[in-house]
Amino acid sequence: MDAILSVMAQNLVSPIILSFALGLLAAVARSSLSVPEAAAKALSIYLLFAIGFKGGASVAAHGLDWTLGFALIAGLALSLVIPVIAFALLRGLTRLSAVDAAAVAGHYGSISIVTFVSATAILTSRAIGHEGYMVAVAAAMEAPAIVAALWLAARSGTGVKMDWELWREVLLNGSIVLLVGAFVIGAITGERGLAEIESFIVSPFKGVLCLFLLDMGLVAGRGLKQARGVLSGGAVVFAVLMPLVGAALALPVGMVLGLSAGGVALFMTLAASASYIAVPAAMRVALPEANPSIYLTLSLGVTFPFNLALGIPLYVTVAERLSGG
Repeated sequence: MDAILSVMAQNLVSPIILSFALGLLAAVARSSLSVPEAAAKALSIYLLFAIGFKGGASVAAHGLDWTLGFALIAGLALSLVIPVIAFALLRGLTRLSAVDAAAVAGHYGSISIVTFVSATAILTSRAIGHEGYMVAVAAAMEAPAIVAALWLAARSGTGVKMDWELWREVLLNGSIVLLVGAFVIGAITGERGLAEIESFIVSPFKGVLCLFLLDMGLVAGRGLKQARGVLSGGAVVFAVLMPLVGAALALPVGMVLGLSAGGVALFMTLAASASYIAVPAAMRVALPEANPSIYLTLSLGVTFPFNLALGIPLYVTVAERLSGG
């Protein structure tokens, strides 16, 4: 417990977390502070490109092996299984309709790339090594959860069908295309390519992340205010409980795969996080009757700050202890 509190204390006073807190408090206090939409989009494009490129360069340096293949398969499996568990919990803890529960469940089977980046930053600050190919695992876990959510909605009699427009939205979502594309570029160019643009994607990275999280804090704070009358206590409990369930599922899998302590922590973080970019875009097309105030507020307004403040320190500490790191 002392180790977890120590990591949590270090995390809470980091510029990354405090930037999110500033945005959250500004929104709650009804400040006029805002980040222009174009600037916020530019920040997200930068982060996705930098994450993907560095991950691809790491794979080029490390080389392909069976561990990467098995990690991808495990990530895909978790992304399909977690929504089913989330759906069952939601139906037990809340009075959400089948459509809303399926939409929320899809968010929790997918991943939050910013949560993943925040965990990576903590590992780096603590000099804990991790596998660069975990970026590829993150990309692989985006889409399967959407398919699982639609299956859950369809089996509940909502009449949902997977048509071409939906598949196109899922597979060609901008965040997935950019992340995977940058990963491929990084893998092709390797360390030479990374050296050429290092001053652009390495040094400014944390500063850009701080600005992005400032905007995320503003969005989360406004969402919490707007969703006061929509969210039940059971839904909030779910949004705190589900990350722990996901992390608990990923922990033994990561250890069986032979990942390093940092790799296990990142795998737990991926399974514990909830999407607020790719999945909402797909849900708008596939389940337009689902309430965005519910699924966005739970994933971004509750689970995201929970993971930043408490979840990631917990996952890192547990991974270190059990992996012998």
